[in-house]
Amino acid sequence: MKDMLGRDNVISASAALRLVINGIPEKTLRETRTAIGDALGLICSRDIFSAEALPPFARSTVDGYAVRAADTFGATETMPAYLDLSKEIFMGEEPDITLEKARACAIPTGGMLPSAADAVVMFEHVQRVDEKMIEVLKPVVPGENVVQPGEDVRAGDLLIHKGRRIRPQDIGACAGLGITEIAVYERLRVSIISTGDEIVPADEIPGNGRVRDINSYVIAGMITEAGHAPLRKGIFKDEYDGIRSAIGSAVTDSDLIVVSGGTSVGTKDMIAKIINDLGSPGVLFHGVSLKPGKPLIGGIIHGVPIFGLPGHPAAVSVCCEIFILPVLNALSGLIEKIPAHQRGIVKARLARNVSSVQGREEHIRATLEERPDGVWAVPVLGKSGLITTLVKADGTFVIPVNINGIEKGEYVDVRLF
Repeated sequence: MKDMLGRDNVISASAALRLVINGIPEKTLRETRTAIGDALGLICSRDIFSAEALPPFARSTVDGYAVRAADTFGATETMPAYLDLSKEIFMGEEPDITLEKARACAIPTGGMLPSAADAVVMFEHVQRVDEKMIEVLKPVVPGENVVQPGEDVRAGDLLIHKGRRIRPQDIGACAGLGITEIAVYERLRVSIISTGDEIVPADEIPGNGRVRDINSYVIAGMITEAGHAPLRKGIFKDEYDGIRSAIGSAVTDSDLIVVSGGTSVGTKDMIAKIINDLGSPGVLFHGVSLKPGKPLIGGIIHGVPIFGLPGHPAAVSVCCEIFILPVLNALSGLIEKIPAHQRGIVKARLARNVSSVQGREEHIRATLEERPDGVWAVPVLGKSGLITTLVKADGTFVIPVNINGIEKGEYVDVRLF
């Protein structure tokens, strides 16, 4: 397939991604141990098993009265069951009584059931006769409103499997079982190299013809959000020796390299040459059937994947989502039940016709609007060099390679940022 600039090696985004992932040699991932409070977003490197049961005792799930269920059988509002009150149970204490027949104990949510009690009657289904007696208006069965010992987790159960990204609830489960430190893979290191004679740091006032660095911040944010460690290497002029030195240095201390700028055809198109000059196998593709992001370069230098991203912010965001994050997932040891690109998707009706050019996969930015007849996706149109189109958008939807567009009212899947 040729692109508008006459290149013959433009391929589909999915084929380009496979080239990179299949070309990365297998590596032993770096392991470390970390406190659970610092584990959020990291990948579990070893199966975690529970050494104890959770909960370790029978506990109430409601505020009410601990009872022997058999003492409530047949109870109704017109013919209640009468039970004498025993000692009240308080949170955090172990009851020192055995519940006798036809008796009940007031108990809070989470309280430990006394011996011989096997159910809890909710306060709403009880009336106090006096300080010593209650009447139960509704029967309970054994186990009702009670969490049994080990019902949540049994001793020896697999709690978290190797390859899972640690979530807040995973950390909570570990804490509940007294697991305060776990084995994880280290965060992947991603070097970000900005190139361009026109780029200046964000804290400088750009002169005429120059612009502040946007892309390294966008890339670093997406990498951090994915649980990895961005290494912003700085801004480099469009000079072969300086960029080659920066990339060569990054190969030695990075798991993945991202170069922003310098990928379009022109006199300063040198990123592909540098990748090929630095090591095998070099450039795997230069150009993809994707909008925005057509000039993308992908390659591998001595086992380290490298991407050369176009300079436009919208193209950077799309290329990071489609290429860099999936490659990081493949490198990180992550085992996904549901791929990331299939999560965070909202089905919405398109608010206006959107045309496309056959032969390329086009990613359209959109905002979501809640209307009386459902959720609508409103395209945010604008050139890929405009960062505000990303700020205004809630996500993107895709126009596939072989169709000319999507008509108003049709459903699209909007992938949320």
